[in-house]
Amino acid sequence: MTFNNIYDELIEGKTNLALVGLGYVGMPIAVEFAKHVNVIGYDINENRINEYRSGIDSTNEVGENIRTTTVDFTADAKKLSEARFLIVAVPTPVKDDNTPDLGPVEGASRTVGKNIRKGSIVVFESTVYPGVTEDVCVPIIEKESGLKCGVDWKIGYSPERINPGDRVHTLTSIVKVVSGMDEETGDEIKKVYDIVIKAGTFPVSSIKTAEAVKVVENSQRDINIAFMNEIAMICDRMGIDTDEVLSGMNTKWNALGFKPGLVGGHCIGVDPYYLTSAAERLGYHSQIILNGRQVNDSMGAFVADAAIKQMIEAGLAPKRATVVILGITFKENCPDTRNSKVVDIIDRLKEYEINPIVTDNWADKEVAKKEYGVDLVDFAKLPKADCVIVAVGHNEYRSLSMMKLKSLFYDNANAEKVLIDVKSLYRIDELKASGMRFWRL
Repeated sequence: MTFNNIYDELIEGKTNLALVGLGYVGMPIAVEFAKHVNVIGYDINENRINEYRSGIDSTNEVGENIRTTTVDFTADAKKLSEARFLIVAVPTPVKDDNTPDLGPVEGASRTVGKNIRKGSIVVFESTVYPGVTEDVCVPIIEKESGLKCGVDWKIGYSPERINPGDRVHTLTSIVKVVSGMDEETGDEIKKVYDIVIKAGTFPVSSIKTAEAVKVVENSQRDINIAFMNEIAMICDRMGIDTDEVLSGMNTKWNALGFKPGLVGGHCIGVDPYYLTSAAERLGYHSQIILNGRQVNDSMGAFVADAAIKQMIEAGLAPKRATVVILGITFKENCPDTRNSKVVDIIDRLKEYEINPIVTDNWADKEVAKKEYGVDLVDFAKLPKADCVIVAVGHNEYRSLSMMKLKSLFYDNANAEKVLIDVKSLYRIDELKASGMRFWRL
């Protein structure tokens, strides 16, 4: 069976490339490849497929390109049999107990197995712990297809590195780690990705190595942010401004530039659990990674507690106060609400019998209601507040003047206006001159 002609057939239009999963990762990949080769874009969500066909990109990752792309969008899995190069980009969340939830990737493997043809290469991009691609996905595909891996089809892994909402570090400008089950497969996978990755590809020696790259790089970031969050909690007890401390620290050439914050989303808030789960299977219990996760998972409650304290010191009765939260997405300038830690702030406030009003024009109202039970309010329709928590650094919040911020509050002569600036968006000299009681993480 020949596998080293897939690149040539793609370039010549003799075969197709297929994407399985068209979310924040799969959609940009499909659209970018479609500029060069024939692409089939498959997703089980028919509503999503219909949106894409209508030129609507709810992920906001490809924008106007959705209207002109030649991707053949489909919810019919049988169309996958028309491709010889298949990329799987489905989410890999964690369960309530923070153990890996392989349900989506197992489901995608079954779909691929039922529709794969001989002579194909399957590349997984979904974040998994080392060993999943070969030990979990391969047996499922073999069972469903009746085809033998390494004989009838081959497997590879290339971890996704797309950063939702980032218009600088885009798919084509980020180096792509690639791997295959053998040298021939790895070479062919590299050639295919080189079609679109301008920054170049970085081959590694094995699929397990590539799987490890992904979970390690995000665990490293998670740990660094956890350290900054600990520093923020210490500075808060000392009564000094964290941002000023870090600004001073960052004047040194070898400072890393990390800042404290809410760590959610589909990668950094999840991937460390995949790494520690794999380690525990081998008898090693994490000393640092899980502690970092615990710190970062606690920050929503820490912010909410700080807001309560500030309200009390301002002369407000928290239970009777109107609290407004600006932002619910997991990061700025992005509609993605997956694993948002702003929800932890909301849940903590509810423990104090406070039901905050939440606004975020980036987020999908239906998704926020379905996933978190939060009814989003348009910014223009917000009620006057006693306490405003700016939780996400969207550009529209970052650009708010002190006058505009103050206009969000009641004029209460008996209490101060309380502003919680989670992302340190506003200049401290302007905050001090505003007359508002403020707190920054």
